[in-house]
This record gives sequence, structure tokens and C-alpha cells, in this order.
Amino acid sequence: MIKQVTLLVAILLILTLIVAAADTTTTTSWKKSLVLDVTTTQAAYSDSWVGGEIGSLNWVANMNGTAEKQMAKWFNYRSILKLSFGQTVTQDDSTKKWSKPKKSTDLIDWDNLGRLTLESYVDPYVAFHLESQFSFQLSEEKTVYFSPMKLTESFGIARKFYSGPKTDAIISRLGFAVRHIITKQLVTGSPTETKSVTTNDGGIESVTDVQLTLNEKLVYISKLGLYKAFFFSEKSKFAGTPQANDWKTIDVNWENSVTAQLSKIIATKLYVQLLYDKQISYRGRLKETLGIGFLFNLI
Repeated sequence: MIKQVTLLVAILLILTLIVAAADTTTTTSWKKSLVLDVTTTQAAYSDSWVGGEIGSLNWVANMNGTAEKQMAKWFNYRSILKLSFGQTVTQDDSTKKWSKPKKSTDLIDWDNLGRLTLESYVDPYVAFHLESQFSFQLSEEKTVYFSPMKLTESFGIARKFYSGPKTDAIISRLGFAVRHIITKQLVTGSPTETKSVTTNDGGIESVTDVQLTLNEKLVYISKLGLYKAFFFSEKSKFAGTPQANDWKTIDVNWENSVTAQLSKIIATKLYVQLLYDKQISYRGRLKETLGIGFLFNLI
């Protein structure tokens, strides 16, 4: 069933894009934005410094792109790409040698939404979402790339509550989703040989995207994702254990960022993310970063 739903959503999205692109009844141009920001912090201390502090260097690069087009009078396509990567280097307190760079931030997030704009209260939609990371160290000898990779196909109903300048919008959607999580794992007994393990589940998803330009120097972006699984391919492995029903709990992913542009290329950014996935942790996970750095509006 999972393969059939995945294939159906993929075919629907591709065919709709092709048909809409061939429709000449609309001349709406692309609404697009592409922002790159780089933040770095550095600290160093002399040999005579007391207090236990150590030198450090941290950098993070983010790229956020949005593209939206009314492909035809009856079809709207919106794509959001987020890429983030950062590293931290620290200095040993006694030897003063610098460590190898350690990853502090790593994200690949690509969301594609197609809505049938039928001028009704809600619009039918199909969507495809990819989430992964650039690299992950399985062992001292082995680093893998693009693992784990989470693929989500969904369809349902959506509503656009607000449409503003450029790519500003507030869009909510609710529908049925199928997820595939592809993970590279070490083969038992080998420090370098890997195998791919795939798990599947399906259920209901709710996603709300917010992108607002509050003024010419202040931008707010938020995404709230909720997911409730109804079936899970690996549930038999957990039968009879305390974790048997963890997969049934609602997953939460809430991201918020506020970017304030201080000058043409200098900006400060606050990012807060709240995650809850009972299969990973019984407690919520919170990430917060605040930094100042360079910002480039490429589009």
C-alpha cells in the first residue's frame, strides 16, 4: 500500500506540473527569494589567563530559498529549500592545540507543495518533502552522507490565509501522508561496511508555513509540523516492550526565525526549534541560536 500511495502522489505532482506548465491562460511570473547568511564567533585567551576558559571558533552558513508560481489559473506551485551547515573548533586547555572541526549544524530541507486553486474555501493539494543532512560520522573510520533521509509524500486540503509581497504567505494544510526513513548503518562487526535500512509509516499530517516581512528590515519565518502515525512497518520489533506504542504519539516540529537587517549586509538572526518525537526522546528537544553576521539577498 505504501508504495502505491507514494507512486500515486509522485505521478499526480509530476503530471499536474507538466499540464499546468503547458497552460497559457496565465502569465503570472515567479515570486522568488534567495537569502544567504554566514555567522561566526571566535574567542582566544593568553597563556596568563585564569578561569578555565578555552579558545573556540564557530561558524554557521544558512541558505533559504522560496519560489512560487501560479502555473495555471487552476494550479499553484510553491517550493521552499533550506540548507544549513556549521562547525565548531575548540582549543585544548593544556596543550593549546586546536581540535578537528566538529559539526554543530547540519540540515537539508526541501518542501514542495502543489495546490489546485479552484477558488473555493480550501484547495486540494499534493506535496513532497525531503529532509536529510550532509554528513554523519558512524565511526572513527566511516562517515556517510545524506543519512538519514526522510521522504514524505502527502495529499489533502490546504488553505492560503495570506498572500503578501514577494514570497510572503501563510499556508496551512491537512492531509494523509506516507513517510520513508532511509538510514545507513554499520554492518555488525565492521567499522566501515554499511547497509541501508528503510522504515515506513503513514498517517495524518498538519503543516503551517508562515513567512512575513514585518518591515523593510525585519523578517519572520515559522513552520509548524504535526504528524500522527496510524501504521508503522517496524511495530512488530517493539511488541511487548515499554516502547511498543511510542510510534503512535504525535510528532512535533516547530521552527521560528527572526532576522533583523542592521545594514545592507549585516544582520542578526534568532532561531528557535522545538522537536518532540517519542521514539527518539521522551522529552522535548529545544535548539536556540542567536548570532550576528553577513546576509546577502541574492534574489
